[in-house]
Order: sequence, then structure tokens, then C-alpha cells
Amino acid sequence: MRKAAPGAASRADTTVLAFDFGTRRIGVAVGDLGTRLAHPLATIERGSERERFDAIAALVAQWQPARLVVGLPVHADGAPHETTVRAERFGRQLAGRTGLPVDYADERLTTISAAASLDEAGVKGRQARVVRDRVAAQLILQGWLDER
Repeated sequence: MRKAAPGAASRADTTVLAFDFGTRRIGVAVGDLGTRLAHPLATIERGSERERFDAIAALVAQWQPARLVVGLPVHADGAPHETTVRAERFGRQLAGRTGLPVDYADERLTTISAAASLDEAGVKGRQARVVRDRVAAQLILQGWLDER
């Protein structure tokens, strides 16, 4: 394994994974604190809680992030709702299972924006559904990075 130059940040110091939590699918994106760019990474399909967290553990092992970001769904006026509570619980589970710090980011309209972007790019139907959640995670993470 190559060592980083003195003073240079390692990948683990700058990598962030973000999650667009959903009860059917969890979109995942990866970003970098140095470049401040986010990229869609994966979609974890519905399965048992253990299967979902095993898939997340594999991504955490592969990417070795410094922190995690969870999209926090709220109503248009910012008020929490049932899914807000579920996303917060998911974030606490991530923190407990990975030992990594978890931040929350406003995810209002990210899935709608992701769907519109994919439609504009000509990605439709089943193909769009497969990638929509990871693109939503990318938008969540990019917004989080832009705020820093």
C-alpha cells in the first residue's frame, strides 16, 4: 500500500458516504471533502434489515469513509413526519454499527429532482427506477458538501 505524502490527506480522511433512506430502497453516493464532488454509487434493494446493513458494511469497508450523511425527509415547510423518524433511526443505527459520525442533510425534493434529471437525460422506466435513489443520494451529498 502506498503511503500518502506528508501533510496529504488519505482517502479515509476525505471520503464521505451518503444515504437516501427509503423503506424499499436505499440510495448510496460517495463524495470527497477535498474535491467537494459527489457521485452516485449504489442502490440497496429491499431485503431484511440484516441484508441491508451487510451491504452497507461492505461499502463502508470498501470506501473507508470519514463520516456518513443521511438524507432527512421533511415536509415542504420543514416539519418532520413519519419517515423523518425512520431516517433518524437509520442514522443512529449506522453510527452504532460503523462507529462513524453521522450528519443529516435536508433531502426535500431530491428524489423528484433526481427523476427529472434522469428523464431529461433520456433515462426512463425501469432503468430510471434502478438509479433514481443513488442519484438522489448524490444530490443530498452534493448539497451537504456545498454547505461546507
